[in-house]
Amino acid sequence: MRISILGSGGWGTALSVLSDSCGHTTVLWGAFADEIAAIEKNRVNPLLAGIAIPKTVRLTADLCQLRDSAIYIIATPSFAVRETAGKLRAHIAPQAVVVSVAKGFEKGSLKRFSQVIAEELPEHPVVILSGPSHAEEVGRQLPTSVVAASVNLAAAQLVQNALSNENFRIYTNDDVAGVEIGAALKNIIAMAAGVCDGMGLGDNTIAALITRGINEIAALGVRMGARRDTFAGLSGIGDLIVTCTSRHSRNRRFGKALGSGVPVQQALESVGMTVESYYATACAKKLADQYQVEMPIVEECYNMLYCGGDAKASIKKLMNRSKKSEMAHNWEVQ
Repeated sequence: MRISILGSGGWGTALSVLSDSCGHTTVLWGAFADEIAAIEKNRVNPLLAGIAIPKTVRLTADLCQLRDSAIYIIATPSFAVRETAGKLRAHIAPQAVVVSVAKGFEKGSLKRFSQVIAEELPEHPVVILSGPSHAEEVGRQLPTSVVAASVNLAAAQLVQNALSNENFRIYTNDDVAGVEIGAALKNIIAMAAGVCDGMGLGDNTIAALITRGINEIAALGVRMGARRDTFAGLSGIGDLIVTCTSRHSRNRRFGKALGSGVPVQQALESVGMTVESYYATACAKKLADQYQVEMPIVEECYNMLYCGGDAKASIKKLMNRSKKSEMAHNWEVQ
């Protein structure tokens, strides 16, 4: 099978290594010819240091080289997904499946990326590949489990069969909204976990944050049409745990800088890569208002990022909220 991956960042590179290990003819495309040439020279991506890209993976900046693939994986930063899907339209093979690994919402429209890609490539089934899967560990072929979500079961199973091996296990799920919403919102909670770490708070605080964070994510997700059970799965609590606790998480690193007193803009620059939680927080705040869902953690994250709020004051405010039952789900009780 021929698989093309669009986006030569860390995740795209890791997926090219995975695809090659599954025996597929693999093409890795990057938007910038000079960056592709630099990667080609040493067969190593600086964003995935120490992981060799097999010589059998073709590297290119030419979209024409992507023709005749059975699967196209869009692995660009979220802000470039629509543009990349639009560029692919003239080169995509008939009957091909399009996979997205972006996590977040489209800025402005607040659409999920399956919706964005379906608008640009309406004749092709879309699969969302998501779950607890740091590129660094997938590239090193450490055991990882994720979800392939699609309304088209055959498309999800094609991706499942194509990319599953002894180190990468894929489950299918037809709750596309739930999988995407969990993936988008977990970055906000991971940033908040980093803030707590930067403030020197303990394990109790992080555990509470993760637990109440998945409650907020599920609350908005259910209101938006997702199934509650999805948030107990790999793309929900699974992805949330790994992003909140791992040293690989750029969102957690961003939050840790904030918690240490670094100003927002400086903290963003210190990460050196796209920090999805910064943009996701603004989107989540708008969606919470639109769907009338109470999301106190998201609210305080928004205050810190966009209103000059103080982290200590936010913690105090969250701890002093009105008392209630743990089982009073805020998609049912206002």
